[in-house]
Amino acid sequence: MKEQKIILKNIDSFVLKDIFECGQCFRWNLQEDGSYTGIFGENILNVKQEKKNIIMEGLCKDKIKETIEEYFDLKRDYKQIKEKLARIDENMEMSTKYGQGIRLLNQDLWETILSFIISANNNIPRIKGIIERLSQTYGNQITWRGKTYYTFPSAEQLKDVTVKEYRDLGLGFRDQRLYETTQMIVDKQVDLNAMQKNPDTSGVKEQLLSLSGVGPKVADCILLFSTLKRLEVFPIDVWVRRVMNDLYIQEANEKQVSKKQIERIATEKFGDLAGLAQQYLFYWRREAG
Repeated sequence: MKEQKIILKNIDSFVLKDIFECGQCFRWNLQEDGSYTGIFGENILNVKQEKKNIIMEGLCKDKIKETIEEYFDLKRDYKQIKEKLARIDENMEMSTKYGQGIRLLNQDLWETILSFIISANNNIPRIKGIIERLSQTYGNQITWRGKTYYTFPSAEQLKDVTVKEYRDLGLGFRDQRLYETTQMIVDKQVDLNAMQKNPDTSGVKEQLLSLSGVGPKVADCILLFSTLKRLEVFPIDVWVRRVMNDLYIQEANEKQVSKKQIERIATEKFGDLAGLAQQYLFYWRREAG
């Protein structure tokens, strides 16, 4: 790997905080100068925003241009997507303006599966800590500008890790789930390469749900935030239930609102862009209050 740099000029729909703080990723960290440094795959990248320019530099396994085009979803027209969503109603108009710099990252499928299993009933600082310890213990070490980073471990690197060793990393009840899912992937009970090529979203979701620790919400997050990139799915957590109830359902007791009811409204209103609509609404409600 060699150090590379690229400057994206006058790029639309790209705001660092919106991308890295919207709940889709766990290995990007804010630096003192306002930039973010992250590791994905075998790449380490620092991303800085200066007016309308985005400056990216770091170690890349392949050419930086192709790497960032894929990872940051740069070939998708987010401006057009926001305009389409904003026409739906004033809630979408407000939320797309608030999170106008969101882009959905194309994250490694294996890493996304384990990361969102870890995320279940957890908070972001703790999730990030567990993932970092997992990477430090079992991933590959890379040094850049005097600092050491660790890649996310592959299924092969985790195949001999015991439940107790996971527990010692602070995974809690998720230790058994990581162990079982890793064994299923290593044994090819679920084929991630075949999953990437399968156009049937419901079929792919069914496969994901067969993995230990993957429920409907985690499966939808994997479908949306990984390289699977199924924009029609609508992950539902406490925040999403709350915002959908407040804006569209208005049930006195939000706990009585069913996921099927929310999904039906999301499909009717947002169609094949439901996943992106969810991100804008979620981020707007969580950050703006």
